[in-house]
Amino acid sequence: MELVLFDLDNTLLSGDSDYAWAQFLIEQGVLDGDVYERANDAFFEDYKAGTLNIHEFLMFQLKPLSQYPREQLDAWHRQFMEQKIRPMITPASRKLVNDHLSSGSLCAIVTATNSFVTTPIAAELGIEHLIATEPEVRDGAFTGGVEGTPSFREGKIERLDDWLVSLGHRFEDFPKSWFYSDSLNDLPLLERVTNPVAVDPDDTLARIARERGWPVISLH
Repeated sequence: MELVLFDLDNTLLSGDSDYAWAQFLIEQGVLDGDVYERANDAFFEDYKAGTLNIHEFLMFQLKPLSQYPREQLDAWHRQFMEQKIRPMITPASRKLVNDHLSSGSLCAIVTATNSFVTTPIAAELGIEHLIATEPEVRDGAFTGGVEGTPSFREGKIERLDDWLVSLGHRFEDFPKSWFYSDSLNDLPLLERVTNPVAVDPDDTLARIARERGWPVISLH
C-alpha cells in the first residue's frame, strides 16, 4: 500500500479555504469588514512569505467560532461550501484524488486549516482521512482555542505520525509515499516523503522543486 497525502489550500483547491471563510463571514455581515479584511490580508501575505505566526493567526481565525451557536455556524458553512468551495474544486483535482483512491492507497488531507472549515471539504472530495488543526471544544461549543499541535510546518509531521499510529501503522511501513503541496511552508513534509510533488507552487517552492528535480504539476 502507498501513502498519499494532499495539502488542501491552493493545492486541491484553487484558492485558500481559510482566507475564503473569513471573507465569507465579512460578506455575511458577521465580521467587521474593515478590521478583519486588513488582518486577513496581512496574515495571508505572511503565510505566502513563510513568516506566519501560526498561534497569532489561529487566535484571529478561531475567535468567530466561539461567538455563535454551532447550528448557526453549520448553516453558514453550507452556504460557504456552495458559494466559495465547490467552485474551487477543479476536475483535475477530483481526478488526481480518485486515481489514488482507486489504486488502494491510504489517502489523507494534511492541512493547517481548522477541521470545522475543512471536514466538509474533505467529504466533498471523497477523502475519508483528514489531519487538520483542531479547534478546542468545551461542552459542545468552540472556545476559540486550539486542541493539541497545529497542523502547520513541522507540526504536520507530528500530527501525521500520531494519525498513523492510531491506525496501527508507522511512516516507515510505506515503501512509497506522496505529498502534493503548493507551499514553501510544507517543505518539512515534502522532504520526508519518497515522492514530493509541487502543485501550482509558490515561487520559492518552484525554485526548490527545479533544483531537486521534483515533479511540478498544475491542477488549476
